[in-house]
Amino acid sequence: MIIRQIAGALGAELHGVDLTQPLSADLQQAVRAALLQHQVIFFRDQDLSTDQFMRFAQALGQPIEYPFVKGLDGFPCVIEVKKLEQEKVNFGGIWHSDTTYLAQPPMGSMLLAKEVPPYGGDTLFANQYMAWETLSDTMKSLLDGLVGISSSAKADVSKTREDRIKSDGKASAPKEYIAHHPLVRTHPETGRKALYVNVAHTAGIVGMSEAESTPILNFLFQHQVKPEFTCRFVWQPHSLAVWDNRCTQHNPVNDYNGFRRVMHRITLAGDTPR
Repeated sequence: MIIRQIAGALGAELHGVDLTQPLSADLQQAVRAALLQHQVIFFRDQDLSTDQFMRFAQALGQPIEYPFVKGLDGFPCVIEVKKLEQEKVNFGGIWHSDTTYLAQPPMGSMLLAKEVPPYGGDTLFANQYMAWETLSDTMKSLLDGLVGISSSAKADVSKTREDRIKSDGKASAPKEYIAHHPLVRTHPETGRKALYVNVAHTAGIVGMSEAESTPILNFLFQHQVKPEFTCRFVWQPHSLAVWDNRCTQHNPVNDYNGFRRVMHRITLAGDTPR
C-alpha cells in the first residue's frame, strides 16, 4: 500500500489496495492507521458491488442506518446520495459533521462514486484538530466544558435533504432529533482534542441565551473551515472516500447544475462524544 498525502492539513490517497478482495488483518490495520493519521482517506478505481462495499465497511466498523433516508433494497445501511439533472440543491450541501443530532454520532462515513458530473461536485474536508489547536488560550478556556445543542431541523441543512426525503424518505423518521454534545471532544482513539460544532446542526449552547451563544458560534463556524485547515477531493467514477467524523467536517460543493451525481454511502457507528 502506498500513501500519498494530498494537502498539508489532512487527506491522503491510498494506492495499491484492491477493495474487490477481502482485506488481510494486516492491511485492515494499515488502512485504519492511515485513517486515524490523515482523517480522510481516498481510493481510486474501486468498481465495487454493494456486497463488496459492505464488506469493506465491516472491516472498518459497524454499518448503521441513516435516520432520514431508506437504504437500497436488501442493504438498509447503504443509501443513495444523489442530485438529479433538474434538482438545484444537493444533499448535505453545507459544512457539517454527520448527524451530530444523534446521541451517538457516527465514527465515520464512506462514499463511493457511481456517477459523477463532467466537472464540479468536489468535496471539501476540514481538520477539526487544527481548528481547536489554533484558537487562543483564552478562547480554549472559554469553550472547554461548554455543551452544544445539535438539531436535525436547522433550516439550511433541512433544505439539503428535502429532495431525498421526498423520493427515498423513511415514514418512521421523527421530524427532529436533538442531542447535547461538548463543543470540544476528545477523540477516543487518538486522545487529541477537536472542535465539535458545525453550522449545519449546532443550534445553541446549553446555559446560554441565543444572544450570548450566537456570536461565539458564528466565530467558530467561520474559523473552523479556514482554507489552511482543508483539503479538496476531485471525484472520478469508482472513487471512494472514508472520513473520520469525530475530527473532520465536510462540504459537498454544489457547482454542477444540470448534471447528475450519484453516490452510495455507508455510515459507521460511533460513541458518545466526551
